[in-house]
Amino acid sequence: MNNYSETVFTYRSFGLQDTQRLAEALAGLSFGGMVIGLDGDLGAGKTAFSQSYARHLGVAGIVSSPTFTIIKEYEGRLPLYHMDVYRISLAEADELGLDEYFYGQGVSLVEWSSIIEDLLPQERLQIGIETTGPDERLITVTGIGERYGEVCQALQTKWGNQDEHEK
Repeated sequence: MNNYSETVFTYRSFGLQDTQRLAEALAGLSFGGMVIGLDGDLGAGKTAFSQSYARHLGVAGIVSSPTFTIIKEYEGRLPLYHMDVYRISLAEADELGLDEYFYGQGVSLVEWSSIIEDLLPQERLQIGIETTGPDERLITVTGIGERYGEVCQALQTKWGNQDEHEK
């Protein structure tokens, strides 16, 4: 349990283009030292979200899932540290020196972040992607801490309530 406030923004995606719009908006709101945890079932769209986020952060070239390399570094408007911790244990992750990434100048985007939740900074953006149909996703963005709460509030301002987004 942390003592940080949480702000939640819920976004309904009706296809890849909607998910890409959210990734674009988040990339535009990103700042150095930002940590984003990304969770969802296999096939929910974590890597597709990450690829779109990276593209909108200014990363050139192909961004692939770092499933077997664990961490890939990219240059964009901000450095991007794309992590996939699906195949490692908490103890193994603890030996990687992740704090250097989490408290660095770039953005740390961690797929399967719930596996290493104890190692993540308490203040962060937590994204959950839930499959609700063949192409539909319910994406919950939780800002933990003031700065991340402001990101959620900016998303809420952009899209308002879900009824407006569905139009």
